[in-house]
Amino acid sequence: MGFTREFMEVQAHGNTKLHVIHTNDLHKAATIIEQYERHLEFERHKIVRVDVEYSKDAGEDQKPALVQLSVGKDHLVLLFQLSAADKNCTRFDNFLADPRYTFAGFSIDSDIEVLGRIRLEITHLVDIQKEWRVPTATKLLDSLGDVSGILVHEYCNDMKKKLTNAEHKRWACMPLSMRHIEYTAKDAYTVYEIWSRLTTI
Repeated sequence: MGFTREFMEVQAHGNTKLHVIHTNDLHKAATIIEQYERHLEFERHKIVRVDVEYSKDAGEDQKPALVQLSVGKDHLVLLFQLSAADKNCTRFDNFLADPRYTFAGFSIDSDIEVLGRIRLEITHLVDIQKEWRVPTATKLLDSLGDVSGILVHEYCNDMKKKLTNAEHKRWACMPLSMRHIEYTAKDAYTVYEIWSRLTTI
C-alpha cells in the first residue's frame, strides 16, 4: 500500500528548515524527480545529494531500504522508501543513471554495492571523502570533520547527534521515527551544501 508523509519544517541547521517528503508511492516519487529535473535544467552545476540507508539483513542479503535525495534547502528532500515500494519507479531509476547530474555523498562505496543488488546504478557519482582527503591523513576519514566543519558551520556538532546502532537497523521499519526524519534532513542539507560550496570554490 502506498504512503506519503509530509514534514513541512524539519530543523536542519540554525534557522534553516527543510520540507521533507517520505514516500513509497511511485507517482509521488516521480513527481518530485520531475521537479528536481526542472530546477537542475537551469543550474550550471547539477548537484544532487544522495545517500542510501540499508535493511538490517547481513552480508549479501542486505538491500537498500531508503534513498535520500536533495537539490538544496529551497527544494523538497525526497526520502524514497525502496523497501516498501511495490515495484521500480522508472523515472527515479533513470534519474540516478542520468550522466548530466552529479550525485554527491560521503564514503559511498557500500551504497553503490547495495544499490547494485537491486540493479540500480548511479552514473555520475562523487565521493567527497575521496575527493577532499587530506594528503597527509593517517586515517581514511581524517578530512571529513575538517572539510565539513570549515564549510558548513556546526556540521560536526549536528551530525554527532547520530542515531543509535539499534535505530540504524530500523530503516526498513515503518513508520520511520521523527529522529530518523530529522537525521536525514540534517544530512541532506549539510552534504549538499558542502559539495555545492566546494564546486563553487
